[in-house]
Amino acid sequence: MRYHIAIMNKSWGLTEKILKGQKIIESRWYKNKYQPCNNIFCGDIIYFKNSGEPVTLKAEVEKVLQFENLSPEKVRQILLDYGEKDGIEKKDFEKYLEMFKEKKYCLLIFLKNVEKIEPFQINKKGFGMMSSWLMVEDVDKIKQ
Repeated sequence: MRYHIAIMNKSWGLTEKILKGQKIIESRWYKNKYQPCNNIFCGDIIYFKNSGEPVTLKAEVEKVLQFENLSPEKVRQILLDYGEKDGIEKKDFEKYLEMFKEKKYCLLIFLKNVEKIEPFQINKKGFGMMSSWLMVEDVDKIKQ
């Protein structure tokens, strides 16, 4: 089992949607392969935090779908097929399509057993300040 920390854009309100069950897929869209491409599996644990805030949620990975060599048409189809479960409201579809249409890789991480946890801060030293996904063998090693 691996542990992951997903850092979310606070203004998008995604951690709240995860907690309420409105978002049961965490998607990551990239132009190049970044973590957790090829490194996340069923049974892994993901901790979620809004940028600039402590970790507050935990979920288990139920399933992972990975797409490569995306085109704008493939991005549209992924959003049509999975966008609602990813917490994307119909009114925002075009905005997300515009944001993701040039991406070449997409990870869809299906979540289960979501739970609110005792908040904790992390130390991102060694991961890069702009990292939005961290993989660790032991979460306690990066807790502050």
